[in-house]
Amino acid sequence: MDAGGRAEIEVRGLRKAFGDHEVLRGIDLEVARGEVVCVIGPSGSGKSTLLRCVNLLEEPTAGRVFVGGTEVTDPDVDIDAVRRRIGMVFQQFNLFPHVTVEENLTLPQRRVLGRDGEAAARVARENLERVGLLEKAAAYPAKLSGGQQQRVAIARALAMDPEVMLFDEPTSALDPELVGDVLAVMRGLAGDGMTMMVVTHEMSFAREVADRVVFMDGGRIVEEGPAEQVVGAPRQARTRDFLTRVLDPAAAAPPGPESAADRADRAP
Repeated sequence: MDAGGRAEIEVRGLRKAFGDHEVLRGIDLEVARGEVVCVIGPSGSGKSTLLRCVNLLEEPTAGRVFVGGTEVTDPDVDIDAVRRRIGMVFQQFNLFPHVTVEENLTLPQRRVLGRDGEAAARVARENLERVGLLEKAAAYPAKLSGGQQQRVAIARALAMDPEVMLFDEPTSALDPELVGDVLAVMRGLAGDGMTMMVVTHEMSFAREVADRVVFMDGGRIVEEGPAEQVVGAPRQARTRDFLTRVLDPAAAAPPGPESAADRADRAP
């Protein structure tokens, strides 16, 4: 928790169902100001849904979410005002293909924050330099590698002056050789004290950079704690099994018969 005792992100009793399939089954989680929390777990465990509920891209079925002390789930909340304080980076880059890299950063500033062209351009260049891509300001997204496009997407989010950054598996769509540059930018943000919630499958990043790691499975938090403990010496058998399969797939035991619970978790 930060010095003032306030969580920057607070999730209480969060549930989310799609039809009869409950994806989140009562999540309680806090992220302190300046803290980096990595959320790991198998596909279908609810990680990305949790992240999307934080800025109401998904409407929770039950529970409450607070960002910076404001209840995001309050029916009367100005969600656009809350979202202006949250930067989000997705698996896909979602850049405007018909404008330059710099214009991808200036357009949201001008339309959402009301900055004039000169101020928006200055902030755009500052953030492109921050991610190491100032020389690409006049290029179009199609001329960039996937890793460069993701770094532009991060710069675009930063140009909106967020208080919190959410990352939804930001390297999963990249070729392995391009992952390092994106993770380096994220390490820099962590070092600068940015509050970050990161859904990731990059275990080395989670262990090195995260203050805390949360392991999810079946829509629940199975284990959470300091990164070194959860990734290096997990207490729960399910966490150990997952990490064995991720870190050393050849050593993992063959799966046993599928249970009814497994089938239910996998159901659409």
